[in-house]
Amino acid sequence: MKTSKNKSDTIAAIATAPGTGAIAVIRLSGPDSLPHALALFDHQKKPLLPEQVKSHHAYFGTLTYQDVLIDEVLITYFKGPHSYTGEDVVEISCHGSEYIQERIVHILLDEGVRQAQAGEFTLRAFLNGKMDLSQAEAVADLIASQSNTAHRMAINQMRGGFSNQINALREKLLHFASLLELELDFSEEEVEFANREEFLKLISEITETLLWLIKSFKAGNVLKKGIPVAIIGKPNAGKSTLLNAILNEERALVSEIPGTTRDSIEDTYVINGYSFRFVDTAGLHTSDDHVENMGIARTYDKMQEASIILYVCDISMMDKNGIDTMLDEFKEYIQDENKHFILVANKIDQMSQLPAHLREIFDLDTVFVSAKRKENIQELTEKLVSIVQQTSLTSDVMVNNSRHYEALTRALDALQQVEIGFASLVPSDLIAIDVRQALYYLGTITGAITTDEILGSIFSKFCIGK
Repeated sequence: MKTSKNKSDTIAAIATAPGTGAIAVIRLSGPDSLPHALALFDHQKKPLLPEQVKSHHAYFGTLTYQDVLIDEVLITYFKGPHSYTGEDVVEISCHGSEYIQERIVHILLDEGVRQAQAGEFTLRAFLNGKMDLSQAEAVADLIASQSNTAHRMAINQMRGGFSNQINALREKLLHFASLLELELDFSEEEVEFANREEFLKLISEITETLLWLIKSFKAGNVLKKGIPVAIIGKPNAGKSTLLNAILNEERALVSEIPGTTRDSIEDTYVINGYSFRFVDTAGLHTSDDHVENMGIARTYDKMQEASIILYVCDISMMDKNGIDTMLDEFKEYIQDENKHFILVANKIDQMSQLPAHLREIFDLDTVFVSAKRKENIQELTEKLVSIVQQTSLTSDVMVNNSRHYEALTRALDALQQVEIGFASLVPSDLIAIDVRQALYYLGTITGAITTDEILGSIFSKFCIGK
């Protein structure tokens, strides 16, 4: 997106989702929004004048063009700056026919309104000071949210939770940076305006906060996109049946023939407000089949990516030696503190009773299920939710945006160079360069510092109409 377009013109776009619905909304923003809308509108069978229209009021009437009735509509006016974009905004609510929606937009374009670009309404909101850059990005996240956690993070960021934290860090750093810069003006007198001990203490505090935010990215990104859960095990252990039981639909092909699943099957499912991405993988075994081996290789890739691993075994065929072998084979993943490894003892329906000794030899978190009969599936899903809830990084302020993550990382690198510079007695003018760098990267998060390239990259990902 080129942000150099005329920002004083009036733009329009369909604001509701594509397709046919009960109603649709066409949004206009700009100085001539109201005149353009009223030129087509009759209220109670007579024209409505701009001075008769009150802000934040809706008016019912007909929309006509060249003596042809287009639709009965509702027009709502929001006078700037008390609107989403900070400009005069008009929303035309019409019937949801795709033809009617497109017809109204085309009429507006014929009358001199410009078609809005992707994200241009939110871009104008940012440029007019209605929100900062991270809040604007949260709008897109809110629209895309598919779970309670993704929604909560987006809402918190949109309301300024993350921005406030970044702005507070930047303001503290800016105060000392100004003192450091002042010293450069009096370099010949060798005076110190910035107390080095207090400055280093502040750098340490900011560094600690940045480290926490950077660490939160992995968990935040996972919660935003869905917690990846890899379902692994030997062929015919019931992995696909388990996936179907969890999703409560026939998502994966189930067969008595071992090796039916040769590639990973992935689906997302929301449990108690948390989004999980379940991946049914190829069975782990030795094979001469090249295609099967490719599927098995992908299984190990999915295990690396997963936050939770469900190892499905046929409990009716499992003995102590088999369990010991499995424990040894997956030791790397079992001992990984960043992963949760759960043994899913499947096919309990094929046993008259559960051998007492089995519970004693399991060193792992274990759930006994019958995927075929959907027995104890709820116990398994409750355990998955419990794992997420026990994660230490479930704060409302979490980093889930890769652009923010990169900026935080670069800011941290710059501050670490400041600490090294002080310890090495580096001249203040060189230290000031690193401080400026840290301020720059923190500023790019909220939009205190922007370029057309940054704005174009962010807002081009928005839907048109937002």
